[in-house]
Amino acid sequence: MLLYDIIESPLHPDLAPLCIRLGHEHRRFTSQRKAMAAIKRDSPDIVVGDFFYGFGNNYAGANVSNLDVMLRSLQRFAPAARIVVLADGQHAAYVDKLAALFQIDSVVQLPAEPAALEAALS
Repeated sequence: MLLYDIIESPLHPDLAPLCIRLGHEHRRFTSQRKAMAAIKRDSPDIVVGDFFYGFGNNYAGANVSNLDVMLRSLQRFAPAARIVVLADGQHAAYVDKLAALFQIDSVVQLPAEPAALEAALS
């Protein structure tokens, strides 16, 4: 399985050891722009991304969060990809707004428990 790991938070866990143990190919990205370019070339099976709710005008009212644009891209280029969202306590309460627009397969609250990460990636 090919896993895209999009790291945008200092709370984002290191998924490399877990991916090795689960037998997933692990590709790390430090920006969604780079991940979206890669998605067009090589469709991932799993995408893990940090969720930030768009409080106020952060996303100009057009998007719920930082993940909207990437999730739209996934619908086109990797519609079968499983989506795992990582959210800290402040933002976790708003994941349902994103889930109303996109298929979210797992939500893991940060800081993440190892068992919760393993369940989400298995």
